[in-house]
Order: sequence, then structure tokens, then C-alpha cells
Amino acid sequence: MAFSTTAKKASRGMLLPVIAISVLSFVQCASKHSVTTSATASNPDKGLKDYYKDYFPVGVAVSMASLHGPDSALIVKEFNSVTPENDMKMGPIHPSENVYNWKNADAIVDFAVSHHIKIRGHNLCWHNQEAAWMFKGSNGEPVTKELLLQRLKDHIFAVAGRYKGKIYAWDVVNEAVDDSDDTTQVYRKSNWYKICNGPDFIDSAFKYAHEADPNAKLYYNDYNSEHPVKREKIYKLLKKLIEDHAPIDGVGMQAHWKLNDPSPDELRKALDEVTSLGLKVQFTEMDITIRLPKPNPAPGTTPAVAGATPTPDQGYTPEVEVKQVAQYKMAFDIIRQYKKFITNVTFWNVSDRASWLDGRGGGIMGGAAAGVNTPRVVIKAYPLLFDENRQRKKAYIAVVNF
Repeated sequence: MAFSTTAKKASRGMLLPVIAISVLSFVQCASKHSVTTSATASNPDKGLKDYYKDYFPVGVAVSMASLHGPDSALIVKEFNSVTPENDMKMGPIHPSENVYNWKNADAIVDFAVSHHIKIRGHNLCWHNQEAAWMFKGSNGEPVTKELLLQRLKDHIFAVAGRYKGKIYAWDVVNEAVDDSDDTTQVYRKSNWYKICNGPDFIDSAFKYAHEADPNAKLYYNDYNSEHPVKREKIYKLLKKLIEDHAPIDGVGMQAHWKLNDPSPDELRKALDEVTSLGLKVQFTEMDITIRLPKPNPAPGTTPAVAGATPTPDQGYTPEVEVKQVAQYKMAFDIIRQYKKFITNVTFWNVSDRASWLDGRGGGIMGGAAAGVNTPRVVIKAYPLLFDENRQRKKAYIAVVNF
């Protein structure tokens, strides 16, 4: 939504205090465990895509279940970009050397094309939900680097080639950066890294993707991109790709965030570093969980494992709602300021009715995208802009009123 006149700017400035007062009044009056999340300060005739039409496409991760029933209507109304949540990942789509499962991916692409919705491809190379056969030879031993890269090329040519002209952007390589605080270890020691004896597979994947579809925009995608140590590792990777003339267009910041993370300064620094390299940014998997790890015990006692024990599920209380609204507002206030660099914001799932975070202890076990081996501790995370009844939450109001 663009405003150009002084009068419009003035009226916009009056909206936010009204929203803040409304939310605070709500906290004082509502019961602790019962929250009515339907928003009333948004235009029912407009979707997220309409509010942000002068900024960037607004997308959502979808599954086959999303294409039918209430979710499909909400997708068409609110979004103008979709990302297949799992159906284009290497393991699901290419389970063995000569077998491709095109059915679900084709259905998602057909749905998007029929509704004039842009499509982001996710993803072409990842250490999780990988195709295990790629790393083994006929004798069961690890393959050579040369054979692994040839298999990667064949996979990328098959998948990106099939959807050439329909998928406008790809997450080419996903989460290849080490997630520890060890500043000397830049890359994740995945099967890709070990067999290639280094990060050559990353550069190769981008080159293969560009050859397969020269018009597609190509992104490196990762989580915790705003955390200082990992931010610098990602920066080193990006500089190397640029120096090696890899055809990279931008960075996907997954944006699996928490009520207190990232801070405004961390978000700005991450954006400044990426854009200083001349790269674009997409927020590719946005959600803000209400779950936080339990604090460590007092000094002298055994510390808790970070992120291993979630707080008890007390529901979507007024207190956490206010914090979530504030975090979404902060994030989008900054994102809009960088609009000339940002080419998409995508939410990871449609509504609080079903979030991948619900199966990861409420999302307190890290930020990585959903995988088949993630823990299945079901605790609701309430991370999205639509509640369990698919109604707009107050976070939605904070995102669209500017």
C-alpha cells in the first residue's frame, strides 16, 4: 500500500496509536486463556497482496491439502506467491535414481498458474530430506565427487527444467552454512560437503540451475541469518560465490523468528550486509512462534540445554499476543524501508490451524525448515497472521496498517 500525500501520511500516523491502545485495552479486559483474534481494522475486500502491491509479492508455503477447501480460498484472496512446502525437495520428488514424483509438484504449479500466482521453487539442494541414493555407488560405498555433482546436475536439470518459465525464483542451495558459534567452521559438514571435500557443490548447483532455466532468479536460503556469528558466515559464503562468478541473485532469509528475536539492529545489519553485495533479499519462510525456551536455572545448578525444553502450552494469551503483534510490526516496518532490495515475503503455512512448528515443540528447537526427522512434540506455536479459524489476527492489522 503506497501513500504519497501529506494528508494520507497524517492519517496513517494516527492509525498506529489507535491500534496500540486497542491492543492494550484488550489485554486488560480479556481473560488469560481466551483470546478473540479476529481483526476488525482491515479491509475485508483486500488481501495481503493488495496492501503490498507497491512493495513486493506476499507468498505462502502450500501443500496438497492447501489446494482444497477453505485454505485454497484464503490463498487466492490473500497471496500472490506460493512455495511448495515439501513437494519439490529432493527426497520427495526424486526418491531413487530413475524415479520422479511429479504429481504433487505439478498440481501445485497448475493451481498457481490457473490463479495467476507466482511460484517460488524450494529447493534444489539441501542436507535434509535429501535423496540418500545420490551419495552411494552400486557397491554401497560413497560416490566420487564427480559422480555426485553429475547426479546433482541431472536432478537440477530435470526439476528446474520441467518448470522452466513457470517458477520465477528458486532456493537453489538451502542451509549450507554451519549453525554453531565456531567462527572457523563456515560450512555445514553435510554429505554434500564431505564427498565434495568442501563447498564446491554450492557453486556448481547455482551454475546448473542457471543453465537449466536462465531466466529464473536464484537464491541462497538459510535460517538465523540475523544472528551475528552465522550472519558473518553467510556473508563469507556470498562473497565467495560472487568472486567465483556464480549466478546468484539474492539471499533467502527464512525468518523463523521468536517474540524476542531478532532485534531491530540485528535485522538491519543482516539486510545491510547482504544488500552491500548487490544482492536482493526474500524473506522466504516467515513465522513468529510464541514459544520460548525455559530460562537457565540459577548459577551453581545444572543449566538447561538451549531450546530443548519449551515453556508449557498456555495458549495464545493476551500477553503473548501483544508481543507477537509488536514483533511483526517491527519486522514489517523495517522490511518496507528496504523495499527496493526485497522481492518477496513468504509466510510458512497458511494459518495457526496447522503450522510445521506445532510438531517441533512449538518451534523452540531451532530455525531450520521442516524435515522428516524433526522431533514430533506437539505444542501449538500460533506463529502466523491467521488464527485457527483462518481469521485475521491483530498481527495482521499491524502488518497492513502503515
